[in-house]
Amino acid sequence: MARYTGRKAVVVGQAPGIGLAIAKRLVEGGARVLLTVDGARERERARAELGSAARVVAPDAVESGLGPVGGVDLLFADAVPTTRPLLPYLVDGGAVVLTARSPAPASVGSLAAELVARGIRVNAVAPSCIEAPPGGTDPLPPLGRLGSAEEVARAALFLATDATFTTGARLPVDGGLGHP
Repeated sequence: MARYTGRKAVVVGQAPGIGLAIAKRLVEGGARVLLTVDGARERERARAELGSAARVVAPDAVESGLGPVGGVDLLFADAVPTTRPLLPYLVDGGAVVLTARSPAPASVGSLAAELVARGIRVNAVAPSCIEAPPGGTDPLPPLGRLGSAEEVARAALFLATDATFTTGARLPVDGGLGHP
């Protein structure tokens, strides 16, 4: 599958598992990826899983790691403050997807309005009940099961690459938990 061939992506500040799931799908689709991962052991594991199409660096090394990546087409970040320092690397017409559990709709809309002149779309996924409910005692969502990092990755990639007339949107990935 060469869906993302020629694309350059940066995946930073993700919850454990979600960033790696996004990076895997991008690499499988032919993209070059820079992924930040905490911990040396976790970085080695990610490198082994992703292969040579990805650079895996510590979170504090993301900007120095961007040199070989060049202009970034797709940026996946946990929050607006994580995104801001990376905006100069983002090409016009690119996409940003925020992946925090509760991205504030106002911050998503504000960043989208700020970047619209560059043709950059900004959207967010809001994952909940992914792999383990907080505290382990919450009820299952209406779908009756926990979600996976892979499901969050598919939603994030949809917003980044397929939802080309969408900006400022927040997509819950929560098994219906946020809906009565």
